[in-house]
Amino acid sequence: MIPGFASRRRFSELDEKEILALAISSEEDDARIYRQYAELLREQYPGSAQIFEGMATEEDGHRRMLIERFRERFGEVIPLIRREHVAGFYARKPVWLAKNLPLDTIRGEAEAMEREAGKFYTTAAQRTSDAATRKLLGDLAAAELGHEKKAEKLVAENLDEDTKSEEDRAAHRQFILTWVQPGLAGLMDGSVSTLAPIFATAFATQDTWTTFLVGLAASVGAGISMGFTEAAHDDGVISGRGSPIKRGFASGIMTAVGGLGHALPYLIPDFWTATTIAMIVVFVELWAIAWIQNRYMETPFFRAVLQVVLGGALVFAAGALIGGG
Repeated sequence: MIPGFASRRRFSELDEKEILALAISSEEDDARIYRQYAELLREQYPGSAQIFEGMATEEDGHRRMLIERFRERFGEVIPLIRREHVAGFYARKPVWLAKNLPLDTIRGEAEAMEREAGKFYTTAAQRTSDAATRKLLGDLAAAELGHEKKAEKLVAENLDEDTKSEEDRAAHRQFILTWVQPGLAGLMDGSVSTLAPIFATAFATQDTWTTFLVGLAASVGAGISMGFTEAAHDDGVISGRGSPIKRGFASGIMTAVGGLGHALPYLIPDFWTATTIAMIVVFVELWAIAWIQNRYMETPFFRAVLQVVLGGALVFAAGALIGGG
């Protein structure tokens, strides 16, 4: 038997008292989640934080109605039953994950929460025979499924176009600082700095396997070095660049990818075929770097091309001359 599942019960096994208790604890959890979302967003996105505060207030109202109905039918003692006690019941993601999610994704999570809650109340209403309880659960199902309109109303009240645009710009800027900028730096370093050792080895030995091993070692080593350097040199608290761990992964992985791109062709046994393909890959890598600079860093395209292609050409020439010599 799988540990942790033996004590769970199926939703179909719950009686009406337990269903109401589950609904009460679910509303408590959702209100707490919305308030934690609001707290996480308050500093950077005050308008969205206000929206989540409003949604938490709505959940509080639902909880009070459920508790009142429970008292009328079953008394003062509400059994402790939570989502995790019911097999197959929908779960909520840990709130700490919201720190790693973009603003639009958090808003999407909230919409998913409301849809799931609406489905729960619809199913729960079908499981109860008491008319008043069934009506309450049906009303709550309609309320949860209608929360998208409520959210739209809250957005209209708290997020005018200027505020929403400002929040979207701030979220986009954070994405660039946390992921794009370190990833681009890693891709540039991996693509350019490994050109010299790889092509020097290629022209010096004309041995594709040896060249591949050198390229693999250079790429992986550079990726580890860049990842640790990015993570260690700035904790993101003052600079606002975000989690050092995320930046380290972005920089390290893209550094390794940049080097491996023109190392992998040397798995081909024929030297000149492998070298030709590697040169084509280098060309594609450099143009990709120029495109990313233009797209996300707002660098003029031709300026980006000149910088990247000129730098790459000089490093390639150095490697080829050293290896050929």
